[in-house]
Amino acid sequence: MSSVYRTHTCGQLRPEHVGQQARLSGWVQRKRDHGNLLFIDLRDHYGVTQVVVDVSSPVFKTAEAVRTESVITVSGKVVAREPSTVNPRLATGAVELDAAEMVVQSMAETLPIPVFAEHDTTPEELRLKYRFLDLRKDKLHKNIILRSQVIASLRRRMIEQGFMEFQTPILTADSPEGARSYVVPSRLHPGKFYALPQAPQMFKQLLMVSGFDRYFQIAPCFRDEDARADRAPGEFYQLDFEMSFVTQDDVFAAIEPVLGGVFEEFAGFGRETPRQVTKWPFPRIPYAEALLTYGTDKPDLRNPLRIVDAGEVFAGSDFKVFASIVASGGVVRALRAPKASGQPRSFFDKLNSWAQGEGKPGLGYIVLEGGAGKGPIAKFVTGDRLAKLKALTGAEDGDAVFFIADKPEAAWKFAGQARTKVGQEMGLIAEDTFEFCWIVDFPMFEYDETAKKIDFSHNPFSMPQGGLEALETQDPLTINAWQYDIVCNGIELCSGAIRNHKPDIMYKAFGIAGYSKEQVEQRFGGMLNAFRYGAPPHGGAAPGVDRIVMLLADEPNIREVITFPMNQQAVDLMMDAPTELPMEKLRELSIALRLPPKKGS
Repeated sequence: MSSVYRTHTCGQLRPEHVGQQARLSGWVQRKRDHGNLLFIDLRDHYGVTQVVVDVSSPVFKTAEAVRTESVITVSGKVVAREPSTVNPRLATGAVELDAAEMVVQSMAETLPIPVFAEHDTTPEELRLKYRFLDLRKDKLHKNIILRSQVIASLRRRMIEQGFMEFQTPILTADSPEGARSYVVPSRLHPGKFYALPQAPQMFKQLLMVSGFDRYFQIAPCFRDEDARADRAPGEFYQLDFEMSFVTQDDVFAAIEPVLGGVFEEFAGFGRETPRQVTKWPFPRIPYAEALLTYGTDKPDLRNPLRIVDAGEVFAGSDFKVFASIVASGGVVRALRAPKASGQPRSFFDKLNSWAQGEGKPGLGYIVLEGGAGKGPIAKFVTGDRLAKLKALTGAEDGDAVFFIADKPEAAWKFAGQARTKVGQEMGLIAEDTFEFCWIVDFPMFEYDETAKKIDFSHNPFSMPQGGLEALETQDPLTINAWQYDIVCNGIELCSGAIRNHKPDIMYKAFGIAGYSKEQVEQRFGGMLNAFRYGAPPHGGAAPGVDRIVMLLADEPNIREVITFPMNQQAVDLMMDAPTELPMEKLRELSIALRLPPKKGS
């Protein structure tokens, strides 16, 4: 490397360069004035090199005046550091650059946020407003580099698996994907709107109908939905892929080496010891089993605790609270906590208070000691009932068992929360592993209590298990779909399905959900028309790139792995978006505004 600005990068100089002339360019990360010597830590994308400026040097005044985060070019001789001043934490820590020339390329003004602070407490709103400064921070900079490397690895591995990369339209038609769409007004067609794709769902299926066998892309997706720690508002990226002539097993076999391989490749990011990754094939857990055993369809398998149905322990018992819940169609879930009898009373009180804080009456429990139970409800669980509880949970002396009793949906949800809480309080969750699993056999339909009708549970384009015959002969709420999620450490990485590629099955499925044939034709006519001309069986999925990087970087918030994220209110504070449009622009788009009244007016 040799140019007007640099002969080497700031991460390149080593002892073998001692005695050579070098030119570096970068940002002034830190300055230290030792009287007759001024030290500058000069940083670029590749690393940091120490620059030393002697008080007798003609560039001393320039160096003295330059502010941190200014951009400078420095030329001089590479010299070896004194043994006592070698910095083993830097790749360049054995040498320094003795400055003979210095040019200030860009003097930085006073920084609105610190770039390098030992304890950075900058509010997130300021970090996002000055994201270009935030991205200079070492940790965040490395996260974004990791993101680039992960995407490159995903792309390489997909190509090795025989997939070809295609791009699908960004301006398209609206479709029901489960979230609100972003819409774009058409200037040429007044009153009509494009939609930004929530996912390339229909296009990738049409590619299969077109005869392309294995498609993928690193696809941008746009959804007008609220932010969460693991979900950015507005837009996100996914590894979108589709395959022809495949079963569910074929899809799993294709994508497991890609995801498993990427996680193995980057398992050591930011750590001295790489984390362990589940070996493929990944475990498969039916949806119903996941709700019962883990209290969620996104189970964190790092937590060894399991939930069991203990309704039969309390059915007809003297513990009227639980017995009446079971008699009225409710359930009792039990959670064994191994070796919890050694916990102090405050441990159980804390969990009880936590449950009350979640709006529950409390968290009942039994501690097993000396072949009997102790605790608030132990007197109701003796003899055969205690034996049955032990058989169901595997509990033994020294263990505790917690109970959750409620209507079925409320019970499995809270049991899942309790499983996580108890696992955390007992330090049972393994921090050094990536635990993968598939969730399979999702229900095709669910009953919408609000609308008082049957609706699709998840993706309406999934193939029902049993095909047309199942739709015509089974209770819709008993039909499963060829639909699946992949989960890692309690985070859903993707949803996917074997697609419904037959118009007659699609009409029937949508009919059960309350759509007329005309409505189906109107909304999905393009895809239905394609299916009439020879459609292969096909399926795929779309792992989220942002979530993959978030897990690998061990970040609790997805914004820490996105270059320029919006805040939780879907506002880009740096670019001031969204913004109002001038009236002439609205007229050009044939748009008139009718805004809601301002609060307080």
